[in-house]
Amino acid sequence: SSALDLPTPTNISTMWNFGSLLMMCLLMQIVTGLFLAMHYTADTNLAFSSVIHIHRNVNAGWIIQNLHANGASMFFICIYIHIARGLYYGSYMYKNTWFVGVAILLTTMATAFLGYVLPWGQMSLWGATVITNLLSAIPYVGTTLVTWVWGGFSINNSTLTRFFTFHFMLPFAITALTALHIIFLHDTGSNNPLGVNSDSDKIPFHPYFTLKDLLGVTLTLTGLLTMVFFFPYLMGDPENFSKANPMSTPIHIKPEWYFLFAYAILRSIPNKLGGVMALAASIMILLIAPLTHTSKQRTKSFQPASQSLLWLLLATVLILTWVATKPVEYPFIIIGQLAS
Repeated sequence: SSALDLPTPTNISTMWNFGSLLMMCLLMQIVTGLFLAMHYTADTNLAFSSVIHIHRNVNAGWIIQNLHANGASMFFICIYIHIARGLYYGSYMYKNTWFVGVAILLTTMATAFLGYVLPWGQMSLWGATVITNLLSAIPYVGTTLVTWVWGGFSINNSTLTRFFTFHFMLPFAITALTALHIIFLHDTGSNNPLGVNSDSDKIPFHPYFTLKDLLGVTLTLTGLLTMVFFFPYLMGDPENFSKANPMSTPIHIKPEWYFLFAYAILRSIPNKLGGVMALAASIMILLIAPLTHTSKQRTKSFQPASQSLLWLLLATVLILTWVATKPVEYPFIIIGQLAS
């Protein structure tokens, strides 16, 4: 009842819906993932065939698999908008909630990467090879770490088994972190678009915001189901419809769309260690957001200079995402380096 009676600012907008949408996405990913795990085989010889088996032979298997794959894209759309809203309206000033949120983002990215390897298509194998090889950039222990993660001297059966294990376990860690995130949020209360103290103007969360969230969930599910039924492979890579072949390297190795901005930074820096550090910094920089805030006002609504910088950041992320889809040649190399 404390969740339903939570005093909530009357003026929070639709941008505050994305927290509940993320909870819906997480629940859907866990439920569909459990059903997929019943039929999936974590073996390099059988993984690709087991995914085909799920599509063709399991009752409603194609719906469950497409919901899970496209649900990951929906999760990242919601989480990126949720972070952008936090940056714009100064929600990062609730430090505990913000830091746990960054931990959720990092864990979600790790889970998504591990999940992308499981179908054992061409892009799964080579994407995993490139990303795990980044560990070799760490001085002294890098090569040992790569061998340890692989469980051998190349990506093999042991690698797939441990990736599946961690992909299965991490969503429950995300659930625990989400609970902590909500506890901290309830401790401080929600921020609001004006960025001012709203203690004098609050209403119960239920029924006002439960109905608003329900509408958001309905619209999001409608969009997701439209994608699943009409454009199920829109976000996928054609290379991943071919079984993994260690003897044949795809012309362009690239990750899923939600990692493209980080991949563009990585490939824009010639030095391997420098690229890895820049890639990590592009995410970890979120942790210093509370330290950069010097204004008495939380929101960027009344700060044109800060507002412009935030829009520039969002434009840069979009440019990097676009550049990562292009071949490594002029002028895309220069654009990537400038945006990085």
